[in-house]
Amino acid sequence: MEKLRSSFTGKLGFVLAAAGSAVGLGNIWRFPYLAAQYGGGMFLLVYIILAVTFGFALMIAEIAIGRKTGLSAIGAYKKLDKRFSFLGYIAALVPIIILPYYSVIGGWVTKYLFVYLTGNSSAAVSDNYFTGFIGSVSEPIIWFLAFVGLTFLIVLFGVEKGIEKVSKIIMPVLVVLSVAIAIYGLTIPGAFEGFLYYITPNIEHFSAKTVVAAMGQLFYSMSLAMGIMITYGSYMKKDVNVESSVHQIEIFDTGIAFFAGLMIIPAVFAFSGGDQAALNAGPGLMFVTLPKVFASMPAGNIIGGLFFLLVLFAALTSSISLAETVISIFRDKLGWNRIFTCIVVLIGCIVLGLPSSLGNGIWSNIKIIGMDFLTFFDFISNNVIMPIVALLTSILVGYIIKPKVIIEEIESSSKFKGKKLFSVVIKYIAPVCLFIILITSVLSAFGLMKI
Repeated sequence: MEKLRSSFTGKLGFVLAAAGSAVGLGNIWRFPYLAAQYGGGMFLLVYIILAVTFGFALMIAEIAIGRKTGLSAIGAYKKLDKRFSFLGYIAALVPIIILPYYSVIGGWVTKYLFVYLTGNSSAAVSDNYFTGFIGSVSEPIIWFLAFVGLTFLIVLFGVEKGIEKVSKIIMPVLVVLSVAIAIYGLTIPGAFEGFLYYITPNIEHFSAKTVVAAMGQLFYSMSLAMGIMITYGSYMKKDVNVESSVHQIEIFDTGIAFFAGLMIIPAVFAFSGGDQAALNAGPGLMFVTLPKVFASMPAGNIIGGLFFLLVLFAALTSSISLAETVISIFRDKLGWNRIFTCIVVLIGCIVLGLPSSLGNGIWSNIKIIGMDFLTFFDFISNNVIMPIVALLTSILVGYIIKPKVIIEEIESSSKFKGKKLFSVVIKYIAPVCLFIILITSVLSAFGLMKI
């Protein structure tokens, strides 16, 4: 094991890498269809309010825990309080579960990018193209292996030469592409009505469901309760301003999510004539509905190619952070060198990812509580384990070690202007909100509550 822990070169490297972790398929795929489903502008407003309060406090806590302890999740929780050692193991499960199925979806994105780059986008317009592709055996696995191979190639180079360098290139490109495609989409006749729906809060669309959906998306989107921000915090130098870094990460994350909605909702609105069913298409919104939108655009093949390039960038930055977190956990716990750990985790990822890929095809008849493999892994990680980890983390910080421990860590390098907000949220608001997310998610999964 290395004597000195790897680190980011400075604040910019940390912010871009952490923002890259937060920005992923959750922003570009999940955020737009949830915004469309739960009231457009009202969902957007609720999400932003939660991001600057609830999300801010949890991210501050996780990054500070990582920097203070210099360890990934398992070691960090144990160092703070031995009674909470178990929490590190629970948190470690999240990226281990998510990385394989996330890479399967990353393979789908890679396939669609290839389709557009080779000029075969007309085939993707067919209603049965997506289901035919993911239902086959060999092709989804090939693209899954390509995506996961690229992820681990980057991670193999380490923190500075791999993760930080790639994030410094990918994140600015991602922002430029998002803005450019969003602006282009707004020029489509009929798109302005969808734009107004997306940005205008309507009190009639406000409900408890809107809040729960926005809270769940925030959780998913900002890489909270996965051990990722703790791991990245452990790579953070002691002189970096934690509070301003978190604000910048939130701006990146929310900004990309906003532009993703701006890219998708007005365009789909225009081509569907405002049909709500088209906006609620879920995964089909990106893989089925959007290719039809691109096909109707001038230079649609180019625009579609740029869009799926953007999605691939976003998927890669998140898969890199997931892989790095898993690798860091094994290295901290077992003392393995980086190359050997990368190989072991890569093999594990492939083995665990195969059921998620085959679950849409030859294993589609195998269900766990009524869900296929990918849906089940997504549910158990995002809707059960992550809320438990965040709930217990807020209890640990709010009532066991006390907020002052986190505040002191942050103030060791800079002023903490939001320390009062942090203390109130982490002690009183976060535990209640997380408990609500956990209960509603589990009850809805078993059909006992509809959200």
